[in-house]
Amino acid sequence: MTILYLARHGETVDNANQIMQGQTQGELNENGILQARQLSMEWQDRPLDVIIASDLKRSIDTARIIATPHHIEVVTTHLLRERDWGGFTGRFIPDLKGEIWPDDIETLENLLSRAGEFIAYVKKTFPGKKVLAVGHGIINKAVQAVYYNKPMSEIQRMSNAEVRTLEL
Repeated sequence: MTILYLARHGETVDNANQIMQGQTQGELNENGILQARQLSMEWQDRPLDVIIASDLKRSIDTARIIATPHHIEVVTTHLLRERDWGGFTGRFIPDLKGEIWPDDIETLENLLSRAGEFIAYVKKTFPGKKVLAVGHGIINKAVQAVYYNKPMSEIQRMSNAEVRTLEL
């Protein structure tokens, strides 16, 4: 059985400022670096075979900090990228309440499909391994929705640097 430890990246400058990041690279802030270091210390003695990150900087940076004591190279994949928020990207999140969604936001169907592809990729590529994957709030929610076969609204939001375990 493959064990997937699904993590969210550390806090970023945009998280702290309530800016919709979407598929922008993002930059860990001081707190986010501390969160990643704390996670690294908590996981330093736990066996990990593979560490995967979204191909966005904020996830890669978090994954590299976690990977340091394991001496593992971080594998990246676009499948774990955050949802593309289109015209909402870069906007102040509280200002978006009640706005009509632009047509260029990644559809829920595409997001869930990508989440399913990610699960299939992990199962096929790393069978029987312990895999820690650093993603983002919404894609991680989608991965769990597919895994548990539940609507995304029933999946609790993940905090920065939180980890959840899925047995594939």
